[in-house]
Amino acid sequence: MVLSSMLETDIPAIFEIEERAYEHGWTEGILRDCLKTSYRCRTVRIDKQIIGYGIISIAAGESHLLNLTIAPEFQRRGLGRRVLHFLVDVAEKEGAEMMFLEARDSNRGAIALYLDEGFNQIGIRNGYYPTDDGHEDAIIMARTLFPANNLEN
Repeated sequence: MVLSSMLETDIPAIFEIEERAYEHGWTEGILRDCLKTSYRCRTVRIDKQIIGYGIISIAAGESHLLNLTIAPEFQRRGLGRRVLHFLVDVAEKEGAEMMFLEARDSNRGAIALYLDEGFNQIGIRNGYYPTDDGHEDAIIMARTLFPANNLEN
């Protein structure tokens, strides 16, 4: 598994994974916009094939995990956990003290992973995610980080 910076040319492959992984996922436009900001956008490759991606924002001592997706056929192999570890390390190295995220209430696998990795539920966003039948809640989670600049003191 290789993690590398996401490029504009990666967007079609990433969008294809997004469409297969979620009924109501991000659009190509949203993915392109992430590259235009200061977000940290990484691809996950196996044998040069993109099989996933992770996107975080970091500002004012906080990090937000915006998207962590592994292609359905590569899920349940520990790759998402490895990408999460990498993104937490990036946030810590850049001085973030907390990481936040939202997960669909129905995404029990992701919620279990985040709980196992030290995240705690801190709230609910009612009706946050669209579904075919309306909307579902987002589980808001957070985890304390240990920024590199605090470890030096």
